[in-house]
Amino acid sequence: MAGHTPPNRSVLPDPLNVFSRIGTKLYTFWLRTTYPFAGFGRGVSIHPSCDLYRGSSPYIALGDETYVARDVWLSIVGQSDGTDAAHAKIVLGKRCKIGRRSVISARNFIFLEDDVLLGPSVLIMDHNHEYSDPSVPIHAQGTTEGGRIVVGRNCWLGYGSVISCGRGELVIGKNSVIGANSVVTKSFPPFSVIAGNPAKLLKSYDPQSGRWLRVNAEVSEETRKPTHVDKL
Repeated sequence: MAGHTPPNRSVLPDPLNVFSRIGTKLYTFWLRTTYPFAGFGRGVSIHPSCDLYRGSSPYIALGDETYVARDVWLSIVGQSDGTDAAHAKIVLGKRCKIGRRSVISARNFIFLEDDVLLGPSVLIMDHNHEYSDPSVPIHAQGTTEGGRIVVGRNCWLGYGSVISCGRGELVIGKNSVIGANSVVTKSFPPFSVIAGNPAKLLKSYDPQSGRWLRVNAEVSEETRKPTHVDKL
């Protein structure tokens, strides 16, 4: 009926969700107390469906209030029995939120600074499969030497985006946004909006106007590279 206002009914939460939350708390407690992580902060939450192996845990450090959603895979490539864990290879800063089905795979070093947000199905990988010898199956050739990846604080990586470093160091400056399904293979400065395959710089934040402004397509690559100060 026209003009009819539906009754104001409060929607009660699904009671089954309580069991899921309890399961996550128990699993996180189990990991904290039995796995030899390089670091495990307060208030961490890891869903039981995640792929996370005891032998890899000495190479992983999780900051306070880090949240790891369903079906996330934290993978350490190469040595993974903890015997040579001189330093962590995956470091997640405080309050990082890792979206479901995301993969973080490190051979060397991947660092997500504080408050980094990952949408679902994000891939961050600091190496690749070796394929140089066509006479040998790719799965038998191991991985490339790869590089290092640093994602600055308060970055948002959109759905299905890929961050891949073949060599050297790839740095995404702080407060940057990476669009859905983008493929990032090089560094970008802080306060950037990045999108595309391959990813390109689309906007930068202008502190004087308080606005995100489109970047001239003719801006040189040198002005897009993060400086040493940007990385801090």
